[in-house]
Amino acid sequence: MFYITIYALAPIFVIMFLGFWAGKAGMVDNNNVSLLNIFVMDFALPAALFSATVHTPWQGIVAQWPLIIVITGAMWITYAVIYFLSIKVFNKSPQDSAVLTLTVALPNYAALGLPILGSVLGENPATSLSVAVSIAAGSVLLTPFCLLVLEREKVREKGENNGSTFTLLPVLMWRSVKKPIVLGPLIGVMLSAMGIKMPDLVFAAIKPLGLAATAAALFLTGIILSARKLKFNAVVGIGTIAKLLIQPIIAWGIVLALGLNGPVAVTAILMISLSAGFFGVVFGNRFGVQSPDAEAVLLLSSVLCIISLPLFITLTAGI
Repeated sequence: MFYITIYALAPIFVIMFLGFWAGKAGMVDNNNVSLLNIFVMDFALPAALFSATVHTPWQGIVAQWPLIIVITGAMWITYAVIYFLSIKVFNKSPQDSAVLTLTVALPNYAALGLPILGSVLGENPATSLSVAVSIAAGSVLLTPFCLLVLEREKVREKGENNGSTFTLLPVLMWRSVKKPIVLGPLIGVMLSAMGIKMPDLVFAAIKPLGLAATAAALFLTGIILSARKLKFNAVVGIGTIAKLLIQPIIAWGIVLALGLNGPVAVTAILMISLSAGFFGVVFGNRFGVQSPDAEAVLLLSSVLCIISLPLFITLTAGI
């Protein structure tokens, strides 16, 4: 299992290192990555998420309801707790807290989901479906929370509206939903629910974008990290522990509460056990928000999941 985990993580470290090296070597301006960010956030990732969700049969999505409940519940609980601690205990700004919280709460489904789950349960249509559903749940049911906070603070900074979050909610919801990173998977889910099949020509046209999505996002993350001096502190430690240990335990608790067992229980726990995803850091960069703590959690959790993932793979072997 240790070798399997290393094998799955190798592309992440290699591509992030290449981005880091390109930034440090001055091959790219690591303080101005707006063009690459636009490519990743508005084109590559939306195309990949759209393809993953629209290809997922609606009946298959509905049949995965236990998985959706477990991973969504674990993500929401983690998001709420970490955001509260960040704001109330560590006195961070709402923008920084939103980026940090999304980094901690949203596992790296896109890069690690299929390699890890496929190695444990076998690479088959059911495994691919579970990964696609996990990606869709994270994209549609979690990322808008981060976008809502970032959009709210952006509105307030411009002085456009100083009302409460409740009064701003309709505008913020619209601004969040119309973002390609949310709209892509949302349209995919809607088309799947309506049984509408897109022409093969559409998928052929956007396939290169989808294939480039994860690599481009990881490369961008490496560039962003190259411009920072990472510091490890209490926030980073709590965020990393929450991601690698507490969040999987929360998922396990939900699994027990629902009386789940077998492949669906293993899938839910292992999907949540993955290291922190790159969405938070990339989102923050798009809004001009730097969160050194989120970046440190991303890096540290990616390293330490070499230990935590085999642990949960072993523990879930008997359920």
